[in-house]
Amino acid sequence: MIVTKKHLSRRTILRGVGAALALPILDSMTPAMNAATAGAASPAPRLAFIYVPNGVNFKEWKPAAEGTDFEFSRILKPLEKYREEISVLSGLDLHNGNALGDGGGDHARAGASYLTGVHCKKTTGADIHAGVSADQIAAGVVGAKTRLASLELGCEDSRTVGNCDSGFSCAYTNSISWRTPTMPMPPETNPRVIFERLFGSDDLKVDPAVKARRTLLRTSILDVVGERTQKLMGGLGPSDRHKLDEYMTGVREVERRIQMAETDTRRFVPTIDDPAGVPVDFAEYTKLMFDLQILAFQADLTRVSTFMVGREGSVRTYSEVGVPDPHHPITHHQNKPELLEKIAKINTFHVELFSYYVEKMKSIQDGDGNLLDHSMVVYGSALCDPNRHQHENLPTLLVGRGCGRLKPGRHMVYPQGTPMTNLYMALLDRMDVHPEAIADSTGKLELI
Repeated sequence: MIVTKKHLSRRTILRGVGAALALPILDSMTPAMNAATAGAASPAPRLAFIYVPNGVNFKEWKPAAEGTDFEFSRILKPLEKYREEISVLSGLDLHNGNALGDGGGDHARAGASYLTGVHCKKTTGADIHAGVSADQIAAGVVGAKTRLASLELGCEDSRTVGNCDSGFSCAYTNSISWRTPTMPMPPETNPRVIFERLFGSDDLKVDPAVKARRTLLRTSILDVVGERTQKLMGGLGPSDRHKLDEYMTGVREVERRIQMAETDTRRFVPTIDDPAGVPVDFAEYTKLMFDLQILAFQADLTRVSTFMVGREGSVRTYSEVGVPDPHHPITHHQNKPELLEKIAKINTFHVELFSYYVEKMKSIQDGDGNLLDHSMVVYGSALCDPNRHQHENLPTLLVGRGCGRLKPGRHMVYPQGTPMTNLYMALLDRMDVHPEAIADSTGKLELI
């Protein structure tokens, strides 16, 4: 690899034994011939969907006022300091999440229809059928420009076969991303596997003994590529050296946290299998997964990602916020104040974790702005009031500026019956992806 102070390829990587470390966007990646007229390299927009299960206590979610002067509700309060980066979207519906003659199964239909907009087939067999999800429509166009077309993450294991909700396959409750109508993209829940996929060996099915030897040969990826990193740093300007140092520090920190989790002898309860590298503490686990997604965006390893904080119908408990009860059962609250209060506590906790994500995205320099400036992040659920399994007026946040293509900082209320898929049409348009329609969409959502 030849390094000069004039120009670096956007795809420049640092290689070591079994390791490949992609670089974040640097000023030096602006072609030297354009240096006189061009500023920092221009990044492309990233698109992320962050899904929380089982709906919300909507009374404690929705702001009272519309426009730019709205007050943050109790649940959204942890995001108040990022007011200028966030829009609250009310009134969006997921019509095909409803029964439509199929009876129970709202949690399965919620997961399957959230990004597809399609009413999934009622089955517990192999003949599952939903639709192509918005993230995969985007990945089909922009995915060829990055190492990974898309990245699917999650914090809760679940089987993908069998009956998980009133005659609906577990594939529906466990996946919001669908590559084809019959091919769900279940989220990866093991941080070590994700880290290896992003930065380590390309062969994740290698013999465990071989992997153990590799671990002994490298204490971290940065140790493997350290010499080449120093050589590269010497050819960069002060701004680029700072960006690269910040990025590599982040990579090392994520790996350190995974290694600590792998050696933690405490049992991780809310999972079917106990994968190595999963922190016991849920907040730590979620933040680690957020950091992996952020690193993937920062290094332009992918521009499209989904993250399921929990599978739909999740029964995770939240003793850390005073809710030792399983999540799903308490959402059938029957308007009992004590149950509504527990739901609000869980919802607020999730938003607090999301605020960590927003802060981290905002803190990372990316081209001529920060990573949040160049991203479009949808946070929400496919249920509104879970007691009634309501798929209308979904709790939805839109965060980021999409490379100047979004103007956040307001609460927008849309007319009754506005399809959620209209939002996806608008976001894909800003990714320069132009499907004729997504399921029941009727146009592009007005976001200004």
